[in-house]
Amino acid sequence: MPGSAPISSLGPWPKDVGIIALELYLPSQFVDQTELEQEDGVAPGKYTVGLGQDRMGFCSDREDINSLCLTAVQKLMERNGLSYDSVGRLEVGTETIIDKSKSVKTVLMQLFEDSGNTDVEGIDTTNACYGGTAALFNAVNWVESSSWDGRYAVVVAGDIAVYASGSARPTGGAGAVAMLVGPNAPLAFERGLRGTHMQHAYDFYKPDLMSEYPVVDGKLSIECYLSALDRCYAVYRNKIHAQWQREGSEERFSLEDFSYLVFHSPYCKLVQKSLARLMLNDFLLHPNPNTETGPFTGLEAFRDVKPEETTETCTRPRSNGCLASLIATHSSAQIAGQRVGVFSYGSGFAATLYSIRVTQDHTPGSALDKLVSSLSDLKLRLDSRQKVSPAAFSECMKLRQDTHHLAPYVPSSSVEDLFPGTWYLTRVDEKHRREYARSAPSIELSAEPEGVRSTCATEHIPSPAKKMPRIPATPEAPVSN
Repeated sequence: MPGSAPISSLGPWPKDVGIIALELYLPSQFVDQTELEQEDGVAPGKYTVGLGQDRMGFCSDREDINSLCLTAVQKLMERNGLSYDSVGRLEVGTETIIDKSKSVKTVLMQLFEDSGNTDVEGIDTTNACYGGTAALFNAVNWVESSSWDGRYAVVVAGDIAVYASGSARPTGGAGAVAMLVGPNAPLAFERGLRGTHMQHAYDFYKPDLMSEYPVVDGKLSIECYLSALDRCYAVYRNKIHAQWQREGSEERFSLEDFSYLVFHSPYCKLVQKSLARLMLNDFLLHPNPNTETGPFTGLEAFRDVKPEETTETCTRPRSNGCLASLIATHSSAQIAGQRVGVFSYGSGFAATLYSIRVTQDHTPGSALDKLVSSLSDLKLRLDSRQKVSPAAFSECMKLRQDTHHLAPYVPSSSVEDLFPGTWYLTRVDEKHRREYARSAPSIELSAEPEGVRSTCATEHIPSPAKKMPRIPATPEAPVSN
């Protein structure tokens, strides 16, 4: 399988390091944003048109960041037939914090116990929505470094985004993605082509550790996002120009050199605006743009615009908000050999624009063909979710708010509607220790939507037995962090 390499064959620079496989987990319930508009008493289209939102997934008190990541990792391993001893690095990117010391990664190590593999590097990485990207970069860097031992890296990015009642609540959501990283990958990271921008701002932050809700300055957050996009694009463009010049080419890089673009998506309309903003950057930098035909048609009125002074641009929808959705909605032949631009943003703030090159090999049974096939049921899974009324959604949010960090606590929400193979919280004891169980995994998903759900969801596989390793006796030493 791509990514495997015996130690004896390891060279100084593994080839085509990137994403070999990925597994996406989504909650099994959602609230319809049109109905939420009516419930909240706002103008029709405020959420669905103004924000571009449609259906918002959310978690009950049965799910937390640990359970989401447990589900994503175990399904990744099962779907790809991987053994846990083939993983040498596991890193989690999340801003959903339920413990100020213990990492989500250490909870995931329960999955490795039967394999006996404890030699697994990596830890949690946090900075708003950028943590998953940083964890992914760390995994790629590990494989390309002298520390690599020939095994896979697994990266998990997950979050439960909830907001207090008000204008920000419709931009919430929840989910997790687990990615298998190694060499000879169908989605290879292009070396040296990352444009990063880091800056201090209080646009979105979570200072109250007893609450899931953030403090948000919506206007400032949009300004930070778009300014970071401008700067990351400028840095990326300079780096690829330099790379091309070293190869003897004087070509000018533009947006057209990306076959597809994927953006961090706080809400869907911002993705459209982001693509338009990059087009505006190209237009303003072009020495003699043609506004009669081609990509700059009709942009003459924007000739004197300064991007840093505006948050509004023309809209040209031709982008994606999620790498998984890009893969799920295209055939392997359509994306083979293409360059995909990816923009990641996390408030506070941290951002990077980088690129992925899709392998040329899309033959049946190839790594790319397997990756595309593994996501072919994504729409099926989305369509099989259960719609919940806005009133029930609000009750669920109130329950999460009232029981956040409560101990001891036994969750009260039903597990009947969880997708097969979903990990869920069973109890929190008086010392805040969390215990989990797994709903019964299904056989292969059928072609019918109802086949996604288990008919015996109440049956579960207990959490792996806690095998406490024996620690050699040593003289007492001070406790340190």
